[in-house]
Amino acid sequence: MSHAAHPAPRSLAEALRARDDVSLAALLRSRPDLITPVPTDLTQLATRAGTRASVLRALERLDRFALQTAEALAVAPDPASYGTLLGLMAGDAGDESVAAALPRALAALREQALVWGDDERLRLVRTARELLAPSPQHPSPTGLGPSVQEAASGMSPGRIQEIVTAAGLSSTHDAVSALTALTALFADREKMAELLAGAPEPAREVLSRLVWGPPYGQVTADPATHLRWLLDRGLLLPATPGTVVLPREVALHLREGLAHRVPEPLPPAVEPAASHSPQVVDATAAGQAYTALATVEELLQDWDEGGPAVLRAGGLSVRDLKRTAVALDVSEPVAAFWVELAYAAGLIASDGEADERYAATPAYDEWLERPPAERWARLAEAWLAATRTPGLVGGRDAKDRTLATLGPGLDRSAAPEVRHRVLTLLAGLPAGAAPDAASVLARLRWERPLRGPQRDTQQGGEEDLRSRLARWTLTETELLGITGRGALSEHGRALLGTSGASGPPATSAVAPLSPLSPLSAGPAEPVGPGDKLPVHHHPRPAAGPAPLSPAEQAVATAAAGRLLAPLLPEPLDHVLLQADLTAVAPGPLQRPLADLLGVLADVESKGGATVYRFTPASVRRALDAGRSAADLHAFLAGHSRTPVPQPLAYLIDDVARRHGHLRIGAASAYVRCDDDALLNEIMADKRAAGLRLRRLAPTVLAAQSDPATLLEGLRAMGYAPAAESAEGDVLIARAHAHRTPPRTAPEPVPDGPPAPDATLLAAAIRAIRAGDLAATAPRKAVGESAAASAGAPHTAGGLPRTSSAETLATMQAAVLTGESLWIGYVNAEGAASQRVIAPVRVEGGFVTAYDHTADEVRTYPLHRITGVAELAED
Repeated sequence: MSHAAHPAPRSLAEALRARDDVSLAALLRSRPDLITPVPTDLTQLATRAGTRASVLRALERLDRFALQTAEALAVAPDPASYGTLLGLMAGDAGDESVAAALPRALAALREQALVWGDDERLRLVRTARELLAPSPQHPSPTGLGPSVQEAASGMSPGRIQEIVTAAGLSSTHDAVSALTALTALFADREKMAELLAGAPEPAREVLSRLVWGPPYGQVTADPATHLRWLLDRGLLLPATPGTVVLPREVALHLREGLAHRVPEPLPPAVEPAASHSPQVVDATAAGQAYTALATVEELLQDWDEGGPAVLRAGGLSVRDLKRTAVALDVSEPVAAFWVELAYAAGLIASDGEADERYAATPAYDEWLERPPAERWARLAEAWLAATRTPGLVGGRDAKDRTLATLGPGLDRSAAPEVRHRVLTLLAGLPAGAAPDAASVLARLRWERPLRGPQRDTQQGGEEDLRSRLARWTLTETELLGITGRGALSEHGRALLGTSGASGPPATSAVAPLSPLSPLSAGPAEPVGPGDKLPVHHHPRPAAGPAPLSPAEQAVATAAAGRLLAPLLPEPLDHVLLQADLTAVAPGPLQRPLADLLGVLADVESKGGATVYRFTPASVRRALDAGRSAADLHAFLAGHSRTPVPQPLAYLIDDVARRHGHLRIGAASAYVRCDDDALLNEIMADKRAAGLRLRRLAPTVLAAQSDPATLLEGLRAMGYAPAAESAEGDVLIARAHAHRTPPRTAPEPVPDGPPAPDATLLAAAIRAIRAGDLAATAPRKAVGESAAASAGAPHTAGGLPRTSSAETLATMQAAVLTGESLWIGYVNAEGAASQRVIAPVRVEGGFVTAYDHTADEVRTYPLHRITGVAELAED
């Protein structure tokens, strides 16, 4: 079916109707809220595209120059020509860079249905004009005041004639023509220059203070001479009692035609701050990636027997976060990052028990069994998609409550987009180049300028959320090993699906970005036939890779893991024992070796090499876990590249000799020992007074405390007792790994409706076209159709009304002729709709027809059809 473009659309609906399917797909892709749910026709689509919430969302996703273009249209006449818009953007001097970039910005506004009409009649959507246009309460973002016509609308005709005469114009017969003449004077550059040449110097200073906004000023009841000079000539007009305003036309003359002080047609370039060898960057990033894995493992081992308690409001307490930071030997913000990352990856969760605590999930055990590169890839993938923002921890929410780690209120839907965009900007730099953070923030602010009073936040003021997200991203990429020394690594590039590219994209650093990136699902499509710019259109530059779909991201992350794998250090099967009761692990250890060594010794320092220290308590811990002295000697001899030092062998033998000499069981509690002299020593020790011991027999002491308290008390006194069971066997103390029930990782909070895929777009456009056909298909005029000739008129746009006999006769005739009909239909729920159908068969009180609206063959009961009308021929 033909969708020819109307030469001059009279509404946004008509402009959308003139678009082809490719252009409609571009609109729905850039504004996915418009198809949630799918509109019934193009009129409903246009209505939805003009709602305040949808327009505001679209404006907030424009880049700075596209937003400046929309702001210029908001203060331009409605409609405005392309030449008028170009004058407002480029000024009298005609900035060539602005002239070259304006078609792209205008095409973006048209694509998003914020602007419609041809180059001679450009119209900004009325809702956008209301959101951007000036008013006394909300000054224009361009700093321009109302026009002369608007500002003088409440003035008396006599006062208007006085102003016209003082300005050097002839008086007119009415106020309307007088204001028209005054407007023309202010728009004439030569005449305005002559008028202002006679202005007193203080008057010029007043104009210079108001010219870039705000355009309002205060005056007294008896203004000074220079103010009176401006008021008499209409260069300042009264707004409210005691307030004057600089008319728009006067400001534009003083600005040399510019709507904005500084038009920004091109995005600021991301500048490199330092440059390193790509090999050094990759090696540094790989080392940090290994540290990231070790830190997450250490965190989960610390919580292996049950982590911190869950606060009643959710999350970790400040004290538990501090304790975790000390255990990981990092700052509290960094500890919050690792905890949140493990949570986002589904490795920790709440156990859901009565005494609710955080603990590792069963997925953690599966994660531990994977190769290091795969474990890192899972962390990186979770980080990219997570909307939880650990940088907010410690801040305050809207109700002035502290935001806690793992607590509510940390989700920010913009986080994944900002992370992807920062990585894309880093990928645009030469390999090995680390960016200047300030230039990254400036680029992001150009791509998504804030609207409102904080839009142009200056350095030292409160940063907007996107800037803070970008700063946190630069820090987190370094912690996670995506960057090394600030530069994006090769496996970091692979996360974007751009691994193997030689050098930065051609347009990534200097070409203007599409306002639809970085959220568009693909490259923007060209505008439709009714909206293209035949004279001024320029191709829109590439804006870098768009965010990947979840399936594509999984593939890219796996590729990043494969690139990282050769750079990670190979686990070692040996340590170096030293005479000072320490062992040095010169690199990562194989898991069985690391696990047993972690029981037998305490970690003293971490870094490129890990230092373990053997102490009586650590050796006793290994003996309590069921190891014998012979086992420990064999273990150390088999995994040390140096001989076992004699002091270490003596330490193991000494602790083993005393281990279990005292035996503690449950009576309430008792101590038994074959050496009664040792029991006498304990009874005489003043430190044992708190245990309240009493001798029952020469080799048995009874205590009123429980066995655990008695065990710890005697160990604190320097003894090495062992717990025993009711049968008299030594109890082996093994670590109890506490796990939560199966848990899924937290779902990211979406930033509005998801971008539609190609299948949904095709189906939505087909449904909208069909619905629009049903709503706008031409009907035969009265006297041409059988229904009309029988005296059953119908109104345009309403449901047709015909009798049952007339409906049946028209259906049967259409079956024979193959024509399409317009019908009104009421379903079983009582919802009325209009459809275009092509009847195929009529029998048994039903009509079987091809429904153009649903794009399928359907059967309708005749008694539910309210009426039928023939369609006029095209």
